[in-house]
Order: sequence, then C-alpha cells, then structure tokens
Amino acid sequence: MDQVEALRMEKDEFFATDPQSPLTPEQREDFKGLSYFPPNGSLRFELPLEESAKKEAIQMQTSTGDVQEYRRLGRVRFTVDGNPAQLTVFGNEGGYFVPFVDALAGKETYGAGRYLEPVALPSGKLLIDFNLAYNPYCAYNENWSCPIPPAENRLRIPIRAGEKLFPH
Repeated sequence: MDQVEALRMEKDEFFATDPQSPLTPEQREDFKGLSYFPPNGSLRFELPLEESAKKEAIQMQTSTGDVQEYRRLGRVRFTVDGNPAQLTVFGNEGGYFVPFVDALAGKETYGAGRYLEPVALPSGKLLIDFNLAYNPYCAYNENWSCPIPPAENRLRIPIRAGEKLFPH
C-alpha cells in the first residue's frame, strides 16, 4: 500500500502546483491536500472481465449536458463485506474505464460518482483497485465536463477506499 500513498502525495503536489491542476488559483491558495480513505487491501481485486458479446457503443451523459462515447466491454463481479456487486467496464482509446457511484455518494464521496482505470494484468484479469478511485475534475469546479456514471454502475454498498468528497 506504500505505492498508493506515494501516488496520493504525487497527486496532491500536482493539484497544488501544476498549471494544469483542476483547482482554480483561489482554491490552490488554501489547498492542503485531498482527503482519502485509509488504504484497504480488501478492496483491491484481480478479476476476470466477463466480456460483452457485442462491444456496443454507448453515449454517456456529462456534467455539462454533453455526451461522450464509450464501448461497453463487459463486467466484473466482486464481493465487498459479504455483499456481491458488479460493475460494467467501458473502454475508449485511452483504455479501460469504470465510472461508479457507491452508497457513500453525496455524504463521504463525490455525489456524481468516482472513476477507476483498471489495468490489464498478464494473467488476463483486470486489476480493480478501489484505493485508486478518484473524483472527476468536475468535483473541484464546474469548468470541467465529466462523464456521469450510468445506472448500471450505481452500487448500493459503500466503497470506503480512494478519494473522498472535496470540500469547497
């Protein structure tokens, strides 16, 4: 989990100092770092992708009313605290993409959801590490347009890993 902590420190530095940071100059003045759940090894999975028969294109709404196109690649199934769950894995030219909303949305996590970018492993499985779940840039200010997780990726269980709600 040391790698998770290192990535978080790197991200905080980027947000605080980089001109490409999603934070406004005013937000950066008081920025002390993002808020995260403690790393949790039980929310890191190596899962087979149950591939969709058709890798159909779908239009995903964004926070600004636009749409972005993704391909529905398949789904992954996992268990959190004894509760079965599944998420659809999407793809585009950038790789794998899993936008999701969990039971903590609007309370402890960003209300519109968080994102994961699964990594393909040599075993053929996908690494789904919720410790790396992050807020879309529209969570920091409304100048960004972000895909909204579709209904099929709305979990009824809490995912206490990754990035927490950003206080404005």
